[in-house]
Amino acid sequence: MQILMATRNGGEWLAGQLGSFAAQSYGNWSLLAGDDASTDGTRECLDRFAAAHPGRVAWREGPGRGSAANFLTLAQRSSPGSWVAFSDQDDVWNPDRLERALAASAPVRPEEPVVYASATLLTDAALRPLGPSSLPPPRGVSFGNALVQNVLAGNTLVLSPGAGALLRQAAPAALAADVPFHDWWIYQLMTGAGVRIVYDPEPGLMYRQHGGNVLGAHRGIAAGLSRAGQILRRDYAGWIDRNTAALAAVESVLTDDARRLLGGFAAARRKPEALRALGICRQTRAGDRALTAMARTGRL
Repeated sequence: MQILMATRNGGEWLAGQLGSFAAQSYGNWSLLAGDDASTDGTRECLDRFAAAHPGRVAWREGPGRGSAANFLTLAQRSSPGSWVAFSDQDDVWNPDRLERALAASAPVRPEEPVVYASATLLTDAALRPLGPSSLPPPRGVSFGNALVQNVLAGNTLVLSPGAGALLRQAAPAALAADVPFHDWWIYQLMTGAGVRIVYDPEPGLMYRQHGGNVLGAHRGIAAGLSRAGQILRRDYAGWIDRNTAALAAVESVLTDDARRLLGGFAAARRKPEALRALGICRQTRAGDRALTAMARTGRL
């Protein structure tokens, strides 16, 4: 199991996460980190961890283009034939996280691509529990949902060797298109390619919330206002432009149904009725109403 972790000035929290790697009940892991020009001791912390675990830990210079590009670059550099687990720098994993992911997502055939994701336990900066950050998607996972919404938290993703190979193949297109969020695009790629996705409703890690989070959990009034601002500024439409450009560049790995849906989506983004006919939806009725409003106002 190769752990991929993007870092950027995470020194305040990093030791706790690294310690949770060392405490895993599944011991056959290695770590590859990509650091985006940290100046706060993050690199020194990684060096100390590498010295304590010889031959298992390495870090490389990140691309300096943000978290999504850092993670996708790490995916390109990942070891062929290995399971891959994505990690944020400021979480703390449960001791059985890797063991549980492997057991839940064991492929029928060794080459079968499988993606595992799970719920998380939301905590404050001191790791005091605040409640679950997510629940299993009520409408399940699908390419039609993935085109307009992400339901797979990147800090919970574990990819089988087959899924990792698919991501390595497709990552250059995502980097070229400058996709905004690696986990959202992984959800799109994997559902579009017909990959089996396993969602574990049990939290596998503590998702720490603090002032320096790149994103943080999407909860509460403030998060809702932030999303509304993104829609009004057409950020969301721009994200979809970049995501779909990357998908179009790798359409050869998509299923026939996904290719048809991707082509139809391009023409339906201003037509709410066409979206419904294609099966493009969010996870709730309220989300569907918001999607309709965005389509009618040219913000999708």
